[in-house]
Amino acid sequence: MQKNSNQSVQDTLPENFDSSEEFWDFWDTHSSADYEDSMEPVEFEIELSSTKTYLPISKALYPQIRLQARQQGISTETLVNLWLQEKLAEKA
Repeated sequence: MQKNSNQSVQDTLPENFDSSEEFWDFWDTHSSADYEDSMEPVEFEIELSSTKTYLPISKALYPQIRLQARQQGISTETLVNLWLQEKLAEKA
């Protein structure tokens, strides 16, 4: 495989990097495809969980809520959460 002109013959895959900056500097100028022979297969599991609960909103209400949020320069989600916090604080 032909190496690009920026990559010299001495560019072996480092065993470790001293910092994440060093890691990214290396991979910004190298292709992982050039190091496939050095790689080992790995297995891992990812557990995806959310800290959010989703609730339905009436289709008739949503455009009004979205408009209010845009006027305040915040997301619809943020606006609804602020309203709910305010209402709960009133009841406390």
